[in-house]
Amino acid sequence: MNVNDYKASGEIYLRNIPTKEFKSEAKKELKKLRKEISELQDTMYAEGKYSVLICLQGMDTAGKDSLIREVFKDVNARGVVVHSFKVPTELELKHDFLWRHYIALPARGKIGVFNRTHYENVLVTRVHPEYILSENIPSITSVEDIDDRFYHDRMNRINQFEKHLEESGTIVLKFFLHLSKDEQRNRLLRRLNIPEKNWKFSTSDLKERKLWDKYQVCYEDLLSRTSTDYAPWFIIPADDKPSARYLVAMVLLEEMKKYNFKEPRLSQKVLDQIDDFKKQLNNE
Repeated sequence: MNVNDYKASGEIYLRNIPTKEFKSEAKKELKKLRKEISELQDTMYAEGKYSVLICLQGMDTAGKDSLIREVFKDVNARGVVVHSFKVPTELELKHDFLWRHYIALPARGKIGVFNRTHYENVLVTRVHPEYILSENIPSITSVEDIDDRFYHDRMNRINQFEKHLEESGTIVLKFFLHLSKDEQRNRLLRRLNIPEKNWKFSTSDLKERKLWDKYQVCYEDLLSRTSTDYAPWFIIPADDKPSARYLVAMVLLEEMKKYNFKEPRLSQKVLDQIDDFKKQLNNE
């Protein structure tokens, strides 16, 4: 698999990109990838120079939660931290739009997963511009003040934010789970048809579904403007969940390998005394 086949570049037109790719051995292969990712994270933790930030975006029911569960199942619990960003709190609204994401960034040695991300600030708010008013931005007094230039300026600031992260040692990988409208319908019906899944359903899912086309246009714009060499977007066909999980794990593994993490060596002074340390322990 060539990970570059999934990397977003140039002008993005989602209607021309497949939403389904079937990998027959996806579940089996994912188990192998999980083990390798876990080993790489252990080495990255020991080295202490890099962190990984994984950004997951997608329409409702795209499979973000289950993907996180399955891809990171074997990673040491200390090594992966997941943040699910909801509607901003009163405190968060008193800061700039990137603040709550900045304070949730992974420490060196760890993998951080943003389930929904700072891109909600140029996606959901673009579909519902009235949300911006709650931020109390001095230059914004009404919805009429919010135009494409406003969102493009935010995208530029996001690019600068991610460049700063990359230069500080954070490997930024962004995944758009590309779901078809038909498959979303099937998954929503499943939530309604299976009593144990009812709790996942929200009436807002249907309201947002009616805005599908608008969301697609907004996604195309942000994917086109914010996929960079230092923080690339990968467009993952999401209609088949096992295959989508496999693809995300494969991309993550291949990108992490590029950094050639190495465990730190003990100082020569300690190495010279290893035999003495062994004797002390054996003679207890």
